[in-house]
Amino acid sequence: MEAGIVGLPNVGKSTLFNALTSAGIASENYPFCTIEPNVGAVPVPDGRLDTIQKYIKTQKVVPAILQLVDIAGIVRGASEGEGLGNKFLSHIRNVDAILHVVRCFEDEDITHVDGKVDPIRDIETIDTELMLADLESVNTQIEKARRTARSGDKGAKRRVELLEMCKAVLDEGKPVRTIKCDDPNQKKEIDGLQLLTSKRVLYVANIEEDDLEGTGPHVQRVRERALEEGGEVVPVCARLEAELAELDEADRQEMLESVGLTEPALAVLARAAYNLLGLQSYFTAGEKEVRAWTIPIGATGPQAAGVIHTDFERGFIRVEVYSVDDLVQYQSEKAIREAGKLRVEGKEYTMQDGDVCHFLFNV
Repeated sequence: MEAGIVGLPNVGKSTLFNALTSAGIASENYPFCTIEPNVGAVPVPDGRLDTIQKYIKTQKVVPAILQLVDIAGIVRGASEGEGLGNKFLSHIRNVDAILHVVRCFEDEDITHVDGKVDPIRDIETIDTELMLADLESVNTQIEKARRTARSGDKGAKRRVELLEMCKAVLDEGKPVRTIKCDDPNQKKEIDGLQLLTSKRVLYVANIEEDDLEGTGPHVQRVRERALEEGGEVVPVCARLEAELAELDEADRQEMLESVGLTEPALAVLARAAYNLLGLQSYFTAGEKEVRAWTIPIGATGPQAAGVIHTDFERGFIRVEVYSVDDLVQYQSEKAIREAGKLRVEGKEYTMQDGDVCHFLFNV
């Protein structure tokens, strides 16, 4: 699962990307973190890993990983090929969600492309380009689907209905993600159309160092906008986070305390992006490693096992499960078993966030 970082030029997008992908990344543990220059891997901070390691001594702790793509800055006219328009649009089409970096800081030394900082105008600039690109895509797809539907193809008829629904929303100047879907299958069908504005968005307000809580007027306007869309805002000072990413752990903690933070804002951002993608973690724990595994919310036991190895899903028999809270209470897996708190679940089990698992399988 990937999230794409987007934003206008000079909003701090690349600074944020570089800070995210350098903080806590060890190349020997994450060999895929430099697939290409604009792709990176980010560990998702999770205190439960440290809790598990406290009771189950292990050689290595491996967090969940979020993949990020630093997408070329967009400008007006991108939908018509201006700037890196087509390249931008093809990259954003391939990600699962969008982290939209919005400039909420004043700095005379960093020129704004429109001459003045206005976060809502900036958001609307990018939304407009994405909506124009979607309209072009929808119009092309509708004509093709209508031709197929004339032959009586039920799938094509359904596709026409969905495309017409999306076109109506886009014609009103609204992104496709604003369509209210009571039926989860309809949401999946719309996502399957691969429209840019159907993707979930997390706004990242790039703030000044004297407003680390994001209480300034620029951020408040972004929050109001996100609230209208049912979205979320994470305030981040990209410049400060870039400095923190270059420090060792002791110096980083000292600097965090000096500015009144308990953890880097990037940790909050990584967790928010993880949630935005509809992901959750389960854990495996043993002498060699404690590891967080990434699964979609709603995944079954066999599907979760398949993340470790496809053979595990194919030969799934059952999974033994307990919670991190159980481990804290009983302090060992042996004591959890003796207390009768170790659950045995079958193929229909829906995984819960934070499950600690032992899978039994037969291939």
